[in-house]
Amino acid sequence: MKPIALFASIALALLGSAAAEPVPTRNPFADHGPLQVNGTHLCDKTGQPIQLRGMSTHGLQWYGWGKSLTPAALDALVTDWGADILRVSLYVQEGGYEKNPKKFIEQVDTIVEEATKRGLYVLIDWHMLDPGDPMHNLDRAKEYFTHIVQRHGNKANLLYEIANEPNGKYLAGDGKKRPVDWARIKDYAQQVIPVIRDGAPNSVIIVGTPDWSSLGVSGDRGPEEIYQSPLAGKNFMYTFHFYAADHGDDYRKALDKASDKLPIFVTEWGSQEASGDGPNDFKSAQAYIDLMAKKKISWINWNYSDDERSGAVFLPGTCPKGPWTGTTLKESGKWVQTKMLETR
Repeated sequence: MKPIALFASIALALLGSAAAEPVPTRNPFADHGPLQVNGTHLCDKTGQPIQLRGMSTHGLQWYGWGKSLTPAALDALVTDWGADILRVSLYVQEGGYEKNPKKFIEQVDTIVEEATKRGLYVLIDWHMLDPGDPMHNLDRAKEYFTHIVQRHGNKANLLYEIANEPNGKYLAGDGKKRPVDWARIKDYAQQVIPVIRDGAPNSVIIVGTPDWSSLGVSGDRGPEEIYQSPLAGKNFMYTFHFYAADHGDDYRKALDKASDKLPIFVTEWGSQEASGDGPNDFKSAQAYIDLMAKKKISWINWNYSDDERSGAVFLPGTCPKGPWTGTTLKESGKWVQTKMLETR
């Protein structure tokens, strides 16, 4: 082959490769590196406080890989939405992990690999919900997190949420039903954390809090019991969830006060009612957004799917083909996308 023809052939090959593998315009992990917890703040690789913003999947059994999550959907999450982090919500019951561990582990593996390629931080969410006692799923949690850290523990973009929303009561040894309080959650955490630390010794671990991860505000306790008996060690955070249409000033005040004493990550929130449905209250949601920006509290919105409820950002029928922005967005989707793209 003549030199000119050879050069042209190489150039065409390179252009074809570039077209097939577009260079990402954003890479949150490359920008900020491994995370750490300093005092009450989540910090980047330099030790500076950082606010991550992102989206949660819906339950993988309904809206997982190949449905609401595809390569194109993740591309859009990084570029069109400006997300830093994807929360991968694996329900334990409700037709989730309990029903087919192998199937769901394989799906999580795929999502983690694909999100990591795109420079996203990934929050591994053990989405225990009903029953609300995390101890009910202790052995399953150990099994799941053992696999995750053996397969992905060397990925510094991973964070771990070990109990989504502790709630309700459990049957104690004396035969009486007792509330799932902080002591119960802490006992669970102290058994699961070593499993994660064995394969991911420096990763950030986020621990659920009483009464649906409300820091106890939804019950009759509040965060004081956590203040009095915090987790020992490094790189731990505490979960706070809110739904702005139901959770107003008392919840915001609790978040404001608690974030002065504890490192808090809002791993789930919506502008709707606590069911993830109903009308949006953007005024209340904006008050939360302002508070979290001021305090540099990282947040993840619920949810990146086309479920019929108002809390899902896409109109039904959008997935799996998209598009992932514009006319396919519900009212909440348009609003949350705007908030995620705001200058930090």
